[in-house]
Amino acid sequence: MAIGPGEWFIIIVVALLIFGPKKLPELGRAAGTTLREFKKALSGESSSDTEEKLK
Repeated sequence: MAIGPGEWFIIIVVALLIFGPKKLPELGRAAGTTLREFKKALSGESSSDTEEKLK
């Protein structure tokens, strides 16, 4: 039940129509940051743990 290339194309076209081409990169960055933080939370690593490791 994976999303195929045709479905991705439709999703991208709809997103362009809704948000416009100038807003999409900003939304992509926000989604990437959110996904990265979610993965960190699942692995049990918090941002305070990361800061302590850097010191």
